[in-house]
Amino acid sequence: MSDTDRSPVDRRRFLGTASASVAAISGQAAARAAETRPAETDHRPPVTDPRATSGDTRYAPKWDELFTLSVGTDSGDLRGRDEKVIQAAVDTVARMGGGTVRLLPGTFRLRNAVTLCPNLRLVGSGPDTVLVKEASAASPLAADSDWYDQEITLADGRGFKVGDGICLRAKNPHNSGATVIKRTLVARSGNRFKLDKGLRENLWQAGQPTAATLFPLLTGEFLSNVTIENLALDGNKANNLELDGNYAGCIFLQDCASIAIRGVTARDYHGDGISWQICHDVTVENCESRGHTGLGLHPGSGSQRPVIRGNKIAGCNIGLFFCWGVKYGLAEKNVIEDIRTAGISVGHRDTDNQILENVVRRSGQVGILFRPERGAGFTGDRNTIEANVVEDSGGDAAAAVDIQGTTANLVFRKNELRETRGPAKRVGFRLGKDTRDVALDGNTIEGFAVRVEDKRK
Repeated sequence: MSDTDRSPVDRRRFLGTASASVAAISGQAAARAAETRPAETDHRPPVTDPRATSGDTRYAPKWDELFTLSVGTDSGDLRGRDEKVIQAAVDTVARMGGGTVRLLPGTFRLRNAVTLCPNLRLVGSGPDTVLVKEASAASPLAADSDWYDQEITLADGRGFKVGDGICLRAKNPHNSGATVIKRTLVARSGNRFKLDKGLRENLWQAGQPTAATLFPLLTGEFLSNVTIENLALDGNKANNLELDGNYAGCIFLQDCASIAIRGVTARDYHGDGISWQICHDVTVENCESRGHTGLGLHPGSGSQRPVIRGNKIAGCNIGLFFCWGVKYGLAEKNVIEDIRTAGISVGHRDTDNQILENVVRRSGQVGILFRPERGAGFTGDRNTIEANVVEDSGGDAAAAVDIQGTTANLVFRKNELRETRGPAKRVGFRLGKDTRDVALDGNTIEGFAVRVEDKRK
């Protein structure tokens, strides 16, 4: 699957919109860069006894106790059964400058996303804490709205409520590209609704605009130091329309840093499981992501240094999708099974990553794919793929590992490629005619008609 299958018009527009926002976390990036400078270039004494000093977020004491609120359906500091009670707890923690929201066992039904805050630990009670997305409602817009408007008129407002999270979609009237806007309904008169923020895009009847109650279950922008642990997220895909991973998922993060997601089950979203875009130092560990129509785990455009370890991914369209410019990451000891297309997909400038000790079984098209992209300089170069197992992946003429385009400077070391369904015309490694500097070292290749198909010859 190439990046063109992911709608290049939408992606270019998405990246163009997002790029202006990167400056907001540049201070955090600068601080991290300072920490990694060699000691000989910085002669300041080390910080050995940090104090809480106003404005100093780089060093802080490790406190024995932080502010904590418990949230439950029948017990806890705050009680309720929807996103509003969780959001109230998060907002209170935000006012305190950080702390923990502890979700007690129970099922919370969401009509809008829970928007996270910096310095937050959101921790559930394991699989007994379940956040479920309510069924989506949808309607065409019945009147034009201009980019400066803060309201819409629906053709049919049934199923919509004040407080709902919505997604507005249309064909852009100026360039025919896709317009996608996420907002919240904050007031209504009949089918006329006020939005929490202005549109900043034109929604004209010529572009066939629609509204639907679609949103990520957990989301955040411009955040740092967030941990999400030990809970289950249910996207209820059978009763929801699709919203792809550039905008949503069970978890969707944009322009964030220093994020940890551990022990989370993300299931059945009509889109992606866990997606993070332009987010740095994200750890996703010991999670399960399954049953999505989109991507299981989606380290998104420009994301630096992700750590993706010990996860189970199953029943998605793509298992682990390295998006654009994902660099210096680690994908280790993940189990990826029964994926409809590619188990692991690497492409547009996804460089200098390590893909180690993963198991990929029964992918529909290919076990590990390096996408062709636009040519030299655009491909996923300088990656190391070591000690992985790829088993029974692709059709009768497919490759377990398919390296396409001008992809260069890859090392495949001590991987095991196995085919138990019979050789047919199946290939272990397929090297495209324009690939170069691909090292195959000590790999085990069993059960294929062709062990290595080298089209460069």
